Amino acid sequence: MDNLLGDAAERLYAQTCTPDLIRLAEQGHAPVEAWQACEEAGFGDALVPAEHGGAGLSLPEALPVVLAAGRHACPYPIADTMLARAWLCLARRPQTAGSIAIAAHGLAIQGARIGGLNLPWIRTADHVLAEAGGQAWLLPTRAACIRPSGVHGSLAAEASWALSDAERIEHGPSLAPLAAAAYAGLIAGAMERVLAMTLDYANQRSQFGKPIGRFQAVQQQISVMAEQACAARMAAQLAFQGSDALPGPLLAALGKARASQAVPQVADIAHAVHGAIGVTEECDLQLYTRRLREWRLAGGSESYWHERIGAAALAHGSDALTYLRVALCDKESA
Repeated sequence: MDNLLGDAAERLYAQTCTPDLIRLAEQGHAPVEAWQACEEAGFGDALVPAEHGGAGLSLPEALPVVLAAGRHACPYPIADTMLARAWLCLARRPQTAGSIAIAAHGLAIQGARIGGLNLPWIRTADHVLAEAGGQAWLLPTRAACIRPSGVHGSLAAEASWALSDAERIEHGPSLAPLAAAAYAGLIAGAMERVLAMTLDYANQRSQFGKPIGRFQAVQQQISVMAEQACAARMAAQLAFQGSDALPGPLLAALGKARASQAVPQVADIAHAVHGAIGVTEECDLQLYTRRLREWRLAGGSESYWHERIGAAALAHGSDALTYLRVALCDKESA
């Protein structure tokens, strides 16, 4: 099942989420046709129960779709949408058409408006499912006042809404584990792509009469990349565990923390092997490493989640390590 679904997602994204499409999305052209193809494939409803019109997949079964989306740096929030629709279904709210970004942090209510400074996917998403003021809100992008962040190619931006345009939803489970799991999966997939691109380049680029991939120093650095990419993949598998299509809070926290922690090494080594060409606009590598760095911070960096994990363990009592071990073995949340 995993292989069939992952292969289908890989084929779809390879056809629709090309580097040219990513560049257009970063320039402000919404990837409408690419999103529609993803929607028609049913990926957005993968985690929605069958009785509500979805595929009824479990989190581990849906992970291959997210990994494939990361490998192709899809410029729309398919991972967020899958998890958000499952969350909305549990909240007994009718399903919303279009893509949904999850913003679990950074929004605040000020007077008659709600907004934040660095909302993920706001430039390509149709809606934002957010937490602010102790409530969950569904915010339509078309009604938002959006200001670009100024970061080259970022799909996040500052945005605000009038409260009259915001739909308050009865608060269910926290959105933070959903965002953590989504980005852990995307990071793992993107790292696989960056590793593959670096291996190809090292085997093609020659120096002193032989491919640079045959130099021991380069091989050692690429082996570190491979180690970190493998760790991120395992972290994503950990994050995509839970019940009722919702990630376990502690598992999602550990998964996102480890995946984010791997980003600097993977991105830095990839650019070290590629040299100066890796940062040029014409080179595809920078499309994926920039997204990796953005996803490292989105939904909480490793420092944020390490603090949350430590606080949960310490709150449990003196035997914090035993608490974490039992929680992981039983796949229970903190």
